[in-house]
Amino acid sequence: MSRRRNQKAAEAAFRTFLGLPTAGKVVVVVLALVVGAVALVVYSRRGGPSAEPPSTPAAVAPGAVAFMFWNVENLFDDRDDRRNSIDEPYDNWFAEDAAARRLKFDRLAEIILKQNGGNGPDVLACVEVESVRAAELLRDALNEKLPAGAAKYEHVAMKELAANAGRFMAPCVISKLPLERTKLLGTHNLRVLETHVVANGADLTLIASHWTSQLSDDGTHKGSGRNKYASVIRERYERDLTTKPDVDFLVCGDFNDDPESDAVANVLGVTADRAAVAAAARQAKLFGLLSGKPLDRFSTIYYDRDRKASIFDQVAVSPGLLDAVGWGCDPDSVAVPTAGMSRAGTVARRPWRFGDKNDKAVQRGYADHFPVTVTLKLLEQ
Repeated sequence: MSRRRNQKAAEAAFRTFLGLPTAGKVVVVVLALVVGAVALVVYSRRGGPSAEPPSTPAAVAPGAVAFMFWNVENLFDDRDDRRNSIDEPYDNWFAEDAAARRLKFDRLAEIILKQNGGNGPDVLACVEVESVRAAELLRDALNEKLPAGAAKYEHVAMKELAANAGRFMAPCVISKLPLERTKLLGTHNLRVLETHVVANGADLTLIASHWTSQLSDDGTHKGSGRNKYASVIRERYERDLTTKPDVDFLVCGDFNDDPESDAVANVLGVTADRAAVAAAARQAKLFGLLSGKPLDRFSTIYYDRDRKASIFDQVAVSPGLLDAVGWGCDPDSVAVPTAGMSRAGTVARRPWRFGDKNDKAVQRGYADHFPVTVTLKLLEQ
């Protein structure tokens, strides 16, 4: 009955329209076009096809493991450890200013917990973390804000660096899954952390690292700088391959270099050619999930001057993560989430940094890098 009434009403309106003078018909048509245009704008801003990507990515499927890497920019704890001249301003500031410290941890937690359907990644690797204490504070901030019923972050893997390491910054891993056999690779002044994520009897070797900066290494330092980082990780990977060619081996980090650089592509052996990686497992090649990716969708850092957008934050996986046993990886799931992490009115894909004590920003952002996310899988043994 309601459909018939609607049809009669529509027919009556149409007859009324036909009875209008020409000028009246023009006015009605113009008004209809204006209303339609306004509705289209509202629709797009509320999540239509032209809207910004959703701020809360969908949760991973059962049997999948949500992974995230992020350079969290100068994450210090609540203790004054009297660090060196570079780190001391952050060390003092976070120890003395509880409001600033809390804001930093809250800002990071806000973005991290948007991932995986609002539950946060299952495994989170970070760099630029001062101490185990700072990693534990981040873990606590995440657990405090998790939705009811979500699994808690129970495991923290981190080894602090030696006193001669320069900056007191190291990688850490915060996980809902068990972490085992954590250590630093190379000397204790290299920011290369190894830990193992163990679930369902499957062992994932996870390497999180933060390579020498562009300011300290122009790319010509063979045997040192970023070249050294790449060599140490490559040697570790090769040792595993000699005994287990199908090892599940994941490398992530802020490499301070692009995927096509010599240190990444040649020394570490990262390539965009998935078929070549799978066909030559014993050649210690790794499949770069961000190798060959366009900057307009996958850049993670932005420089004001020469370099502009770059892909410095990367994830690479062994052939073992591309097979159907133990741990797996969905390469097509790799993403660089940016929603809300750029200051309004600034250059596109420029991360909104949190800044330092002397930053005069009215409102602080998050970090000076965007994170990288990817879906891993736990497969049949």
